[in-house]
Amino acid sequence: MRIIPQPKEVHTLPDIIRLQEYRVDSTHFHDRLDTIEKHLTDILGKKPVKDSGILIHILKNDFMKTEEYKLSVIENSIGIAASTYTGVFYALQSLRQMVVSKDKEETIIQCGIINDFPAFEWRGLHIDVCRHFFSIEFIKKQLDLMALYKLNKFHWHLTEDQGWRIEIKKYPKLTSHAGWRKEKDGTVYGGFYTQKEIKEVVAYAEKLSIDVIPEIELPGHAQAALSAYPEYSCTGMEMEVWNDWGVSDEVYCAGKDSTFEFLRDIIDEVCELFPSKYFHIGGDECPKTRWKECPDCRKRIQEEDLKNEEELQSWFIRQIEKHLLSKGKALIGWDEILEGGLADTAVVMSWRGIGGGVAAVQHGNQAIMTPWANLYFDKRPFPEDKKVNLPILSWEDVYKYNPIPEELNTEQRKLILGAQANIWTEHIYTENEFEYMLIPRIFSLSEIVWTTDENKDFESFKSVIEKHLKYLRESGYDFESYRQQVIDKIEVKNEEY
Repeated sequence: MRIIPQPKEVHTLPDIIRLQEYRVDSTHFHDRLDTIEKHLTDILGKKPVKDSGILIHILKNDFMKTEEYKLSVIENSIGIAASTYTGVFYALQSLRQMVVSKDKEETIIQCGIINDFPAFEWRGLHIDVCRHFFSIEFIKKQLDLMALYKLNKFHWHLTEDQGWRIEIKKYPKLTSHAGWRKEKDGTVYGGFYTQKEIKEVVAYAEKLSIDVIPEIELPGHAQAALSAYPEYSCTGMEMEVWNDWGVSDEVYCAGKDSTFEFLRDIIDEVCELFPSKYFHIGGDECPKTRWKECPDCRKRIQEEDLKNEEELQSWFIRQIEKHLLSKGKALIGWDEILEGGLADTAVVMSWRGIGGGVAAVQHGNQAIMTPWANLYFDKRPFPEDKKVNLPILSWEDVYKYNPIPEELNTEQRKLILGAQANIWTEHIYTENEFEYMLIPRIFSLSEIVWTTDENKDFESFKSVIEKHLKYLRESGYDFESYRQQVIDKIEVKNEEY
């Protein structure tokens, strides 16, 4: 039996358990017993029965790592040992993958012993809901998928030039106005999440041992927000939510003190919604056109004894870093935050290649690897998909990636927190198209962030992909209908491409 992600140690036994009734004995996990039993009921298809059937024994072992677990499925018992609820939860996900079949009468489970823990702390998935918006229920569905494959960081990209997606009560026009854009054909497109909905998702993710990290873009990618509050731009001129892809020149004014008051107010409300210690501020692709022309920004450069606009951006981000630190948050930014000088405690998300991550850890900062060439899931997953002019990134390509750059020494390697895949949605319009872009590449993502390179086994991994596709198909994930549409279009209407 092959488990995804690859366990550190697997002993497969030739027999199976035929489970008809079971009971749960939990030692020192009583505060989470209801949640554990709900997961078990979902996995096994039946509720535990008192004093009967197979015993599932859950033991707390304080000597194990935070996310480590031991799962033993043998004879008339299922044993789980872990030091935290997260370890127990991951054991349950492996148990889910060991279910051979289930019906109303019985559940058949493959026997085996697994000792398991992840190679990386950060095992992430990024979803852009700004270019194209997805419902709360769809987000929860993707969290379920993340949990099954032991991904633990959901990076929620909530603001952009093309739309603002999170309710900020102090600034209601961010959703009433900036949450909607007028498309080039005259239609209006948009949506946003209320604070109540945000809390609902965060609570749902917490039960799946997933940390939700918000991204509030600054100083660039800000035209949607500035369309609602143009006084925080350099020009103060009225503008609309941007209805094009790419990057707008409209950015937050670095010379006005009121800009930072506005952003601190937003950050304060967002911090109340997300308990994560991490806060992503973007920091990427910030055009300097407006700053070069803005008298307030020129004055700021002079007053702060800065050399140029790159150092102004670094100064801007340091102001935000100070406020986030006062809220107990760690700042994450895309690798452009290196330009002009890296903030002392910032975590760098390296997307333009591995160079940003290398530079960050050599500076003594932590880094998360998410290079465009290896982990951007908006690339085409199959050669027959010619919808957009982007390179092909197959699940095999993702599997080959190692998040640790070879040039780092032993101490520097410890500063690589892990990796994540990013899904940008300029060209992803529907839910089934999204799942087509994610599955099966999420299998490979899970493998590279859970398993060290030397422990990977490609043939074993490849042999179970169809089994996992079958499971997801039966669980309601639609990753095939869009691919068939693409194939049909290529075969019948090839001239359209």
